[in-house]
Amino acid sequence: MTQNVLVLGGTRFFGRHLVEKLLEAGHSVTIATRGNTEDPFGEQVNRIKVDRTDETALSVAVQGKNWDVVYDNICYTADEARAAIRVFTGKVGHYVLTSTLAVYGVGSADRKEEEVDTTALEIAPSPVGQVSYGEGKIQAEAVFFREAPFPAAAARFPIVLGPNDYTKRLHFHVERIKNGVSFVMPNTEARICFIHEEEAADFLKWLGETGQSGAFNAASDGKPKLRELFAMIDRETGGSTIVLPEGPEGEASPFGIEDDWAMDTTRAAKAGFVFRRLDDWMPELIEHLARG
Repeated sequence: MTQNVLVLGGTRFFGRHLVEKLLEAGHSVTIATRGNTEDPFGEQVNRIKVDRTDETALSVAVQGKNWDVVYDNICYTADEARAAIRVFTGKVGHYVLTSTLAVYGVGSADRKEEEVDTTALEIAPSPVGQVSYGEGKIQAEAVFFREAPFPAAAARFPIVLGPNDYTKRLHFHVERIKNGVSFVMPNTEARICFIHEEEAADFLKWLGETGQSGAFNAASDGKPKLRELFAMIDRETGGSTIVLPEGPEGEASPFGIEDDWAMDTTRAAKAGFVFRRLDDWMPELIEHLARG
């Protein structure tokens, strides 16, 4: 079924892939961004130029418009979630929020959605003070699930990897291992999970098209120990991993976790989403970055 959709943040990384996949599926797509990043979509999409943190401007920009699904890649706080509810109530049938593995603490490779049950959390009006990225997403999820008059889903992603990753976290390791440069990591036995940028887009699209509600963990099949990931980089680059237990902050690995940090994806799998195998895409990505 063709849908009329709005994507908040759809010009780079997995947001761009999401727009591409929605267009390929025949959906009518509007993207809302500040207009700072060019996109390749031409006349295939409608555009709204707005800063989503400016509630008044966002409300004016969407006046008189309605969407079957809103995909929100750029909501980070309870205040932004509440603003979105005020703006989109009566204008949207289903809301899909990009969330994060960071809602969970480290210490397990099998975090389940119910361990952080945001449907049961009450968030105070306009929480005061800075909160962490993970806490901000917890609060945003809770606001949508408890306060929105429309159904909402949240995709809890781990670290998203791909050739277009502007954070260059995997790039950091590939370049250093390829060139024999050391980096700092506290525990190479810790297990971790990832998702490919295109798979993240596929998952968001699936949530919107199937009308799922609630929180869903989403990660590629495979939870390697960090030393196993580095051995893969060794093989693909011909380099050698040199890990130090401590050192300058600038030498610290972006994957430097102290204990296991990965998710159980059974809920999404039972609902019908088929995840890629990490081993099917990670070696190719490493090789691509090594050629880089």
